[in-house]
Amino acid sequence: MRRLSRWILLVAVLAAAGFFVWQKTRPKPLEVLVAKVMRGTVEQTVANTRAGTVEACRRARLSPSIGGQIARLPVREGDQVEAGELLLEVWNEDLRAQLVLAEREVGVAEAQAHAACLSADEAQRQAERAEQLFNSRVGSVEETDRAVTKAKSLAAQCEASRASVEMGKARVAVARTSLERTRLIAPFGGVVAKIEGELNEYVTPSPVGVQTPPAIDLIENNCYYVSAPIDEVDAAGVRVGMESRISLDAFRGRHFAGTVRRISPYVLDIEKQARTVDIEAAFADEADFKDLLAGYSADVEIILASKPDTLSIPTEAVVDGVKVFVFEPGDQTVRVQEITTGLANWVSTEVVSGLSEGQLVVVNVDKPGLADGVQAVVAEGGP
Repeated sequence: MRRLSRWILLVAVLAAAGFFVWQKTRPKPLEVLVAKVMRGTVEQTVANTRAGTVEACRRARLSPSIGGQIARLPVREGDQVEAGELLLEVWNEDLRAQLVLAEREVGVAEAQAHAACLSADEAQRQAERAEQLFNSRVGSVEETDRAVTKAKSLAAQCEASRASVEMGKARVAVARTSLERTRLIAPFGGVVAKIEGELNEYVTPSPVGVQTPPAIDLIENNCYYVSAPIDEVDAAGVRVGMESRISLDAFRGRHFAGTVRRISPYVLDIEKQARTVDIEAAFADEADFKDLLAGYSADVEIILASKPDTLSIPTEAVVDGVKVFVFEPGDQTVRVQEITTGLANWVSTEVVSGLSEGQLVVVNVDKPGLADGVQAVVAEGGP
């Protein structure tokens, strides 16, 4: 009896030891992150490859047409100006004097023309009287001919004087135009972003082939759009008028509705960068303009297609585009499931067949040891 008890005790010890060794040496279940198969809207989208930029609808980098010393600078950086407002004026007293002289010359020419035309009118009346006397056989041919010739001569002088007046007005226009070349006038309303120069400093226009900083950088601040590069592979599916979502680093978590308004007609090839096509996206709501500044970095997500009320899973759960790892809560295992996909973007992918709503798919598919049939547990924080 004692011998039997000792054998039973030995077997129990060996069983406990074996169980302990098995517990220590058996592979531990993989910790996996899972997501539910959900029903909702799935969109096929493309996005810019590099950061885009918020651009003003109009921006003018202005410099005077002629060089000279800055005599007037009524604006400062950051000032809001209206269309037609003076931004900068170069010293132009000599041109002002030339304009005044040209205007005075016009006045003299007009007075001379008036006198010449009065004389011509008087000569014409005398010629008409001489002709009447000649027709009445009172006057002579010589007197009549002399009066008619004098009237024609003075009429020509009148016309010449009037032509001199018009020539003088043309000189005034030339002088006024030369004077206007010394002034920078705001072509549209906006904000003065940058001023290169101070009072009494000299500014010069850019010579041909030489780029110099503009004297005034004027930005329209009530109209904006986004310019962004799209990879040449994605650009083929983009069309003008497509809806888009615009996101800005300055407004994290906020999306602005937009539409594609322009697609560049050529591919941009920059060394050491992928070939891209620039697109422009307009903001759908003009009320958004009040929050924007030109130069903000921006991303544009263009919606190529959309399908509502369809099954979807995270895109990162799809392996090779045709299969997923499904987590089975009942037996705590993972199995491979082939699926058929539809629309997709970098966040979610449509499931046409192979899965049903509520199933759990593994998201961290790059987990070492993940394979069909392995034991697994859901990591903390999972559904």
